[in-house]
Amino acid sequence: MPNSDTLVSIVLPVRNGSDRIEGAVRSVLAQDHENLQLVISDNASTDGTEEICRDLAAGDRRIRYRRHPVNVGLFDNFVGTVALTEGAYFRWVGDDDRLEPSCVSRSLRAFAEDDRLVLVTTQVAYTGPDGTVATAPLDRPGLGSDDPAERFTTMLRLLNESHLLVDPLYGLLRRDPTAAIRRRNMLREDEVFAAKLALAGPWGHVPEVLAHRNWKHDPLPAIARRLDVPPWRARCSTVLQCAELLRWLRESDLDPWRRRRARAAVLAMYARRHRLTAARRGRRLASVASGLLGAGR
Repeated sequence: MPNSDTLVSIVLPVRNGSDRIEGAVRSVLAQDHENLQLVISDNASTDGTEEICRDLAAGDRRIRYRRHPVNVGLFDNFVGTVALTEGAYFRWVGDDDRLEPSCVSRSLRAFAEDDRLVLVTTQVAYTGPDGTVATAPLDRPGLGSDDPAERFTTMLRLLNESHLLVDPLYGLLRRDPTAAIRRRNMLREDEVFAAKLALAGPWGHVPEVLAHRNWKHDPLPAIARRLDVPPWRARCSTVLQCAELLRWLRESDLDPWRRRRARAAVLAMYARRHRLTAARRGRRLASVASGLLGAGR
């Protein structure tokens, strides 16, 4: 059971973040939970990130700085940080994120109150490109269920609702069950990972804004370039996502009834997204047709 002496690892993947990383680091070091380890994984930055991180590490023994000599890619730098952690609990943080001082301690308290949990999320405030801040509480009892199929289907429903609701990559995670989840570099991998986490065990939630993140909507082809995956995958990302989820369900320790329920949830998610995509394409075609008719008058 976690307590005030429990070691918690915060992992911060970064590449060329010299203009923003210091604020994120300072917010981690300001946590009121003192037994903390901050692991910074620098993906061969070419700006002043290395100098800033080495200066910060020299001033605080809790910081462990690791630099890749070559660019290993966004995905590998993110996922590979788990192997560097020493705490039984860990949390990812972005290089422009900010944590409230009680973020770790409040999350640990939720773990102490329920030893079933594999993850504790908090409410997150997201700042958009125009400076607008938005947040939404995650109050979904299904994620705390003892039934893995119920957690899985709840998670898939949330993925179709809003980015404000679920970002489990930025909650406090129990290290061992998280490290056991195999991951692969693909579009929508964060959503796939969230669904796999839902199968792994119940989630807890702290209904307070304890983290701050910047958010903007990027088109899938741009994300594919950042992840260094073939651009054609952007055209069939939902199909590939659902195929990966179905593959994971085949390997999961579920009884036949729960496996059928979970598969049905995957197919329902696919159908909903297919309808939304078809509707968007229809609106675009209608707009183009209207423009052509207007130009012909």
